[in-house]
Amino acid sequence: MAVIALAQLMVMLDATIVNIALPSAQADLGFSGNDRQWMVTAYALTFGSLLLIGGRIADLFGRKQTFLAGVIGFAAASVLGGAAGTFELLVLARALQGVSGALLAPAALALLTTLFTDVKERGRAFAIFGAIAGAGGALGNLLGGVLTEYLDWRWTLYVNLAFAAVAFLGGLLLIERQPRATRRAGLDVPGAVLVTLGLFGLVYGFSNTESHGWSSPASWGLLLGGATLLALFTYRQATTDQPLLPLRILLDRDRGASQIAILVATGGMYAVALFLAYYMQQTLQYTPVEAGLAFLPVPVALVVSSGLAVGILMPRLGPKTVIPVGMALLGAGMIWFTRLELDSTYAGGILPPLIVLGLGIGMIYAPAIDLATYRVHQDDSGVASAAVNTTQQIGGSLGIAVLNTLAASAAGAYVSSRQPTPAVIAEAALHSYSTAYWWAAGLAAVGLVVTFLLYRPGVRDKDPDAVKAATQ
Repeated sequence: MAVIALAQLMVMLDATIVNIALPSAQADLGFSGNDRQWMVTAYALTFGSLLLIGGRIADLFGRKQTFLAGVIGFAAASVLGGAAGTFELLVLARALQGVSGALLAPAALALLTTLFTDVKERGRAFAIFGAIAGAGGALGNLLGGVLTEYLDWRWTLYVNLAFAAVAFLGGLLLIERQPRATRRAGLDVPGAVLVTLGLFGLVYGFSNTESHGWSSPASWGLLLGGATLLALFTYRQATTDQPLLPLRILLDRDRGASQIAILVATGGMYAVALFLAYYMQQTLQYTPVEAGLAFLPVPVALVVSSGLAVGILMPRLGPKTVIPVGMALLGAGMIWFTRLELDSTYAGGILPPLIVLGLGIGMIYAPAIDLATYRVHQDDSGVASAAVNTTQQIGGSLGIAVLNTLAASAAGAYVSSRQPTPAVIAEAALHSYSTAYWWAAGLAAVGLVVTFLLYRPGVRDKDPDAVKAATQ
C-alpha cells in the first residue's frame, strides 16, 4: 500500500508542483510569458490522452511490469527536465513525464483493486488512495514553493528521483507478479488512436481557452474535433469484439455515478486552488511558501474525511447518502469563499472554508474511486482504473478552463463600468474569484442531485468471498 501510494503521490504532485516554479524557470531559460503554459500543458496533454492505452497495456502485459516501467520512465524524464538547458528540452521532458504517468497511474490503481479484495482492507486502502488523489495538488503547491524558494526550480523535478527510487525498489521487492489478461489477446489499435486523439483534442482545447478564449477557432475546433472522435470511439467500443474500454465498465449505475462525482470534485477543487492561490499571492501578498502552507489543511481534512467515509459511513449508509453529503460540503465551502474580502484574515476568512472543502472532497473521492473500480473483472482492472484517472484529468482541465473564462469575463465587465484605478482593479479580481466560486457551487449542486439519483440505495456486499469471486 505504501509503495502504490507513494507512486500515486509522485504523479499527482507533478500536476501542480511546477506552477510556483514557473517564474524562476522563465527567468533562467528566457522563454516568453505566452510559452510558459507549455510547462503545465505538455504534461497534461500526454498524461490525459494516453491513460486508457496505459491502462490496457497494464492489463495485457502485467500490472507490476507496467508499474515499474512507469516509475523508471518518470524518473528518467524528471532528470532530463531538471538538467534542461533550453525551454524546448524542458517541455519535452514534461511530455515524457506525462507518457510515463499514463503507464504508472492506472497500473497503481489496478494493483490496488486486485490486491485488496477483503472489504475492510479495501476500504482502508481506498481511503488512503483517495486522500492522496484529492490532496496531491495542494501538496504539490506546498512542495513546489518550498523547493523553489530555498533551493532552485530544478528541484521541483529532481525531487521525483527520491519518490521513484523508493517506489521502484518497493515495487520490485514487495508487489507480487500479477496475471495478465485472459479474455483478450490484443490491443484495439483503431480504438486506441481514436481515444488518444479525442482526449488530446479535449485536453488541449480546454487548455487553449485559458489563453485564446472560447471564441477562438483553435479552442472550439479542438473541442468539437475531440468530442467527435470520442463519439466514434464509443461507437467502436460498442461494436468491436476486442474493445479498449468495454462499455459495461461505465454503464453500471454506481460506476457511472462515481465517474460523475470524480469529474465534479476534481473540476471544482483544481479551479478553486488556482483562484485561491492568486488571491493569496496577489491580493493578500503571501509569499510562495506562505501560499503553499495555507493549503495544508486541505490534505489533513481529506485524510480525516476519507477514513470516516470509507471506514464508518459507507458500510452503514451507502454511497447514495455519503457522496451527496460530500457534494453538499463541497458546495458550502465554495459559497463560503465568496465572502472573502480584500483584507480577509487567514484564520477567519480562508481557513474555515478550506477545511469544509477538504472534508467534502474526502467524502467524495475515496468512496467514488473505490466504487468506480468495484467488481470490475481482473482483466479489465487496468483500463477501468485508467478511466478514473482520465475523468480526473478531464475534470481538472474542464473546471479550470470554464471557471477561468467565467472569472475573466466577470472581471472585464466589472472594470468596464468603472474608472480603472488600482482599487477598482483589485475589487474586480475579487469579484471574478467570487463569480467562479458561485459557479463551482452550482456545479456541486448538480453533482449532488445526479449522484443521489444514480447511486443504488443501500450498502454494497460485505461478504469478502463475494468480492473475491467477482474479481476472479
